[in-house]
Amino acid sequence: MSAGSTAAPARTGRERFPRLELRAGRPVVAVDVGGTLTKTALVDADGEVRAVRSEPTALGSADALLDQIARAVAEAGAGSPDAPLDGPVAPAAVGVHVPGLVDDTRGVVLLAENLGLRDVPLREELRARTGLPVSLGNDARGAGFAEFRMGAARGARTAVVISIGTGIGAAVVVDGHLHDGDGFGCELGHMPLLLPGRDGPARCACGGASCLEQWASAGGVARNYARATGVPVTGAREVFEAAAAGDATAAAVVDDGVDALALAVAQLATVLAPEVVVVAGGLSRAGDALFVPLRERVEAMLTFHRRPRVEPARFGDGAGVIASALRADELLERHRLEAAALAGSPVDGVDGVDGVDGGGW
Repeated sequence: MSAGSTAAPARTGRERFPRLELRAGRPVVAVDVGGTLTKTALVDADGEVRAVRSEPTALGSADALLDQIARAVAEAGAGSPDAPLDGPVAPAAVGVHVPGLVDDTRGVVLLAENLGLRDVPLREELRARTGLPVSLGNDARGAGFAEFRMGAARGARTAVVISIGTGIGAAVVVDGHLHDGDGFGCELGHMPLLLPGRDGPARCACGGASCLEQWASAGGVARNYARATGVPVTGAREVFEAAAAGDATAAAVVDDGVDALALAVAQLATVLAPEVVVVAGGLSRAGDALFVPLRERVEAMLTFHRRPRVEPARFGDGAGVIASALRADELLERHRLEAAALAGSPVDGVDGVDGVDGGGW
């Protein structure tokens, strides 16, 4: 959809979400912007996700997207016929996650090609439109934040969450702090690597000759099989199923993908020594066909290193909504603690993931 086009109607409904562990105890709006759909959810003060609205993402200009988000935020507090509220709810903050390069600290989308955004101060622009404090982050780091706070990485101090879908993104938490590298960090999908004895895949869209996501993403697995056989497939699931049915080419493509992913995990273990590596995204649904050989190959590559647990993610498609709500709540809690400190009131120390920068006002 481009700016000025007629928007498709939004769909509202109740997806299944856990009760979120909000610390500030105030309602927030969570926004998960995707290249195709944008989800907006109202989360009440008790952490219940009360309503989720889904509509095609407004593409073509920053203003079109900002207007869409601002409208959805304004409407979220009114509920919907599928999820009626007892009365209007005034959200206290907004959390937003988008795909692409995002400088969380400055609240700027550096580059989101699928959304048509470059150097957009989205946090400040959205704050001006809504009158609310806004937290902004990258979608893959958001998924990792959700897993760290409430999911498969809960309880760890250092963890990596790898989101594997059409491409590969990641979130890295070191000593309880989410790392973003001013927006350029955690681009694990573009880690260059070579597999001994294997021809490299097609050149990555970023220009790299042998990026991890060309080997191990769901999109990469599908493309590599089609390139080897001349038979197009709709996704990686078909390739995994073909491998299980005895297709030697499919098995070789899957093996290459698992080898590449195992090498990336081993390198992360060498540099970061994470306690757990969580695999999220569509490819994680492959189950044992992915996790059994992945764990075995990681173990074979490591020597003296800490062995990370390799686990599937707890949250699926709802991770973006969960992360956006948690980051909005954390922003409110951080401001509460700062206000108390300025007033000279004693406050509990901020530790672990509470130390993640919520993005400012």
